[in-house]
Amino acid sequence: MANVVRSEGAAISRTRTERAEAALDTLAAAPATPDRLRRVLEQALVFAGAAFAGVYTPGGDPAELLLAESAGLPRTLYGLRDGYAAAGGSPVAEAHRTGHPLWLGPEQLAGCADARRTPSADFSVAALPLGAAGGGCLLAVSEHPGGFGPDDRACLELVVRAIAVPHPPAPAEEGGELPPDAFSLAMDTGRIEVGDEILRLFGLARDAFDGRVETLLGLTVPEDLPALMSVVEADHMSIGDRELEFRILQPSGLPKWLRLRGRLVPAGEGRSARLVGTVADASTLRSDVTDVARVQRLAAALATATTVKDVGKAVVAALRGPLRADRLALAELENDRLVVTVLDPPEPESWPEVWRTEWRTEWPDAPVRAMPTLAAALREGRSRIWPAGSPLEPALAEVGPGGLAVLPLPAGGRMAGACLIGWDRPHHFSPDERALLTACAGLAGQALLRAHAFDAEHELVGMLQRTLLPRRLPRLPGAVAVARYLPTTAGLEVGGDWYDVIPLADNHVALVIGDVQGHNAGAATLMGQMRTALRAYAAEGHAPDVVVAHANRLLLDMETDLFATCAYVDVDMEQGTAWCVRAGHLQPVLRHPDGTTEIMRAEGGPPLGVLGQADFPMTPLRLQPGTVIALTTDGLVESPGADIDVGMDRLAAQLAAADPEHLGLVADALLTGALRGDDVALLLMRYDGMAVRPLRESWTVWRVPEAVRHARRFTRRTLRGWGISPDTLDAALLVVSELVTNALVHTNGQVRLDMSLINHRLRLAVADASPRSPVKPTSIGWEATGGRGILLVEAVSVAWGTLPVSGGKQVWADLVPID
Repeated sequence: MANVVRSEGAAISRTRTERAEAALDTLAAAPATPDRLRRVLEQALVFAGAAFAGVYTPGGDPAELLLAESAGLPRTLYGLRDGYAAAGGSPVAEAHRTGHPLWLGPEQLAGCADARRTPSADFSVAALPLGAAGGGCLLAVSEHPGGFGPDDRACLELVVRAIAVPHPPAPAEEGGELPPDAFSLAMDTGRIEVGDEILRLFGLARDAFDGRVETLLGLTVPEDLPALMSVVEADHMSIGDRELEFRILQPSGLPKWLRLRGRLVPAGEGRSARLVGTVADASTLRSDVTDVARVQRLAAALATATTVKDVGKAVVAALRGPLRADRLALAELENDRLVVTVLDPPEPESWPEVWRTEWRTEWPDAPVRAMPTLAAALREGRSRIWPAGSPLEPALAEVGPGGLAVLPLPAGGRMAGACLIGWDRPHHFSPDERALLTACAGLAGQALLRAHAFDAEHELVGMLQRTLLPRRLPRLPGAVAVARYLPTTAGLEVGGDWYDVIPLADNHVALVIGDVQGHNAGAATLMGQMRTALRAYAAEGHAPDVVVAHANRLLLDMETDLFATCAYVDVDMEQGTAWCVRAGHLQPVLRHPDGTTEIMRAEGGPPLGVLGQADFPMTPLRLQPGTVIALTTDGLVESPGADIDVGMDRLAAQLAAADPEHLGLVADALLTGALRGDDVALLLMRYDGMAVRPLRESWTVWRVPEAVRHARRFTRRTLRGWGISPDTLDAALLVVSELVTNALVHTNGQVRLDMSLINHRLRLAVADASPRSPVKPTSIGWEATGGRGILLVEAVSVAWGTLPVSGGKQVWADLVPID
């Protein structure tokens, strides 16, 4: 039996090796083209299961080996460099110097002097010399468990023999000749040299072309410009991994499709980095795309797929159309259940009835054990194909009555999921299609694993951010407030921007916005602490400058290296006035009722956490009904290459043009076009004015023998003027007597009596300098001489309580006047 298995394995090996040899011989016999080396390397992806393959050759300086061409996933995923020192200890240099191949697994790579962090435990590298020592080498990367097997190694050796070692092309000198379809772009200046054929495709005459890449980009269809810009920007360009199609506008008719292939030549001594390549008319190229090209396109798409949904879309685009399949499903494997990521087509009626009953949501799931054939394919870990008429369970047979392909998606030594491809009419599976499906399954599995980790981290970041910011803003008397927060799109780090709206006593509201330095968990944690601290200090009744000063001292006491900026605006809703305090933060922007805007020149102190002895001056603001206050962080108004004042002027102009009636739409419009290189927090409040102003009066109680009688007389005179009924007046005099007496007897310092009538509710409040709140006794004996006062207050009022007020407290009681 063992001999039979070995014979079958040998037959499969010979078949794969022979197919690789035939494909490479075909390439060798074809006329030489600029992309020949790339197409040779692509055979390593299909036949040897490589995730990356690249050729390193001596550059202009023999002491350095440069990457001449590559195929597969971007080299940056594996920590590979553009070049290596020929005398160094890297596998590239060693294979180049010795002329002997190297087959390195994770353990050997960990001991290499030039090794970088590997993305998985199954990361393996092969370095094969190109001919004799000193001729460069082929570097291939595998993520399969066990690395490159015997069959894979044989295919890689065939690839090495097929490579005609190129020398890195030197960029054309200014005014030098280029092939008709070639270009050379200087990355530092944006100057580009192009062949005559490229100018013809763009419809430009040689004497009318100014040599600027922007001139060519200006002829591109706007929707295709972002993809093209990602190629011509050095920060996003990796050597040998760019091929895309884009459209250019024509004077008449439909846009023309062009295909660009390019690679980055690193900067060298005396020359800048250059992007060199070719541009061709896509309509004149072969209409039938090779399986190798499909694998390459899928690899490029998956390299930029960050979420599970993105991976699914890339797989659908790479397989369903080219294979003329009728349906495709991609699902993650979680324990014993398949969690579906993509169903294409998405209509429920396109799928079997059992799927529609089991899968009820956007991310439905189904037990793998319900489909034994699928479970067996996942256990074996290799692609399975069933032609039309194969006996399958209904859940699978109805997916592909004319043929079904099941691709287990391996990643990191386990199954990440499965891809199901079905045909309605009988479909013949050629050997090339089988190789295509196998190659695509490995790429999709690795991408699905990376995307799942990205999604999980993104959800964790989002959850943490949401818990640190207010879930909703409070309803305000005489005003409407809205807020927006946009996290940065640069990575997954949590930001330090925050906002808050804090209702205060006497119809005051505090608007707060701030920004903690940095984008990490430390910044987010500090942001939550600062928001909580400012809310606590504000609730204690401190003045705005005192609130910010307390927060500054707290941040200094934390002994952190981070600092924070903050803007704090205390708005009096009754009077239409406000006090603004800035701690290194941007100025508020006011939109007046007549539509004019004003960037307030409010005085400011240093950022929080910088100076221990810092002053935070207060600037008064006057608000008329209809005025909008805008507070923001620098992520909205700051951009590379532009002064922040320009961004503030732009914000003011946008606010002036907006309709303040719909404040949510105003906030959304202001965020449109934000660069998102940094977090953005935006807080808007429209002051409308209170429809009914409360009646208020205050009395300072002096510590004299007749203090209580004076307080009662002031209360009686005031409440009679407000039209309070006699019965309510008697209850109010009793409350005032008890509260003032308690304050005089049990505290020291100043005592103040405040009265207010708001919406037919009378509030009586006595403030003193002691932070201790009165305690209601649990029981009082008949002989007790004290403790009954607070019980009397509770008996005659509808509610009572205490509030902290600037180091002391305020004891209040509410009465509902009787008409």
